[in-house]
Amino acid sequence: MAFDASRIAGPGRLGATRNAAPARRRCSRGFTLVEAVTVIALTGIVGAMVGVFMKAPVTGYIGQARRAALTDAADLALRRMARELQRALPNSVRVDATGTALEFLPIAEAGRYRAAPDDDGNGDALDFDAPTDDRFDVLGPPVTVAAGQQLVVYNLGLPGADAYEGSNRRALASAGAGLAALAYATGGSQFPYASPGHRFHVVATPVSFACPPGTGMLRRYAGYPIQPAQPAAAPPAALAGAGNALLADRATCRFAYDASAGARNGLVTITLTLADEGESVTLLHQVHVDNSP
Repeated sequence: MAFDASRIAGPGRLGATRNAAPARRRCSRGFTLVEAVTVIALTGIVGAMVGVFMKAPVTGYIGQARRAALTDAADLALRRMARELQRALPNSVRVDATGTALEFLPIAEAGRYRAAPDDDGNGDALDFDAPTDDRFDVLGPPVTVAAGQQLVVYNLGLPGADAYEGSNRRALASAGAGLAALAYATGGSQFPYASPGHRFHVVATPVSFACPPGTGMLRRYAGYPIQPAQPAAAPPAALAGAGNALLADRATCRFAYDASAGARNGLVTITLTLADEGESVTLLHQVHVDNSP
């Protein structure tokens, strides 16, 4: 006779199966709509509180980074202008009436001319009393002259001794490297004044730094002809054809030049302001220029 295990389990096994189904349904129940809305509301409140506390530090960091970038850009532009101004021909710095443009003649070479023959009567000296004397020996290291550069002796920046008007400026006939003597075109007249230190300078074309009002740009202009009157910086078309480079944008600037008569040094003051997205920085830089001709 066979053994039937299902008869032994009987009603108890079936009862256990019926009781397990409701238990599984109770365990798998999800969130109610009220619970979900409550969680969303609490999350929004916490997020808003975090946003309020985090806004000020984040805004401060962004502003600080923007000011640092503006400071770096302004400092770079000021350093470049200062470096070039230190090569300015004595008494050649001039600032326009608006204070937004500065011009100078950069020195390409410099040296001392022979003022008198040596003890044996040798050497080619520069004779200021001879209108036709058009050459002299260079004392000291030889110089290098590029085509188109000009010779200046004893620039005082005053009528009769002003490189801009041309009274003490002559076109060089010499060009090349390692020159121990220089020849120039007299133009029918000699240099008006001798240099007490027997100095001469070789200059190229002028350089201007300008930020015309309303443009928001600081530019460097070069490669234009030497002119008796300073070119107007506003509008920039006054320097049309000049090679120019952008030094800074979103910029305003102010130039001032203090050169007392007979002073050996002049003082250039540059005020540069850069602005971006509500942030602005203003830097002031002063440059001493040598005015001993």
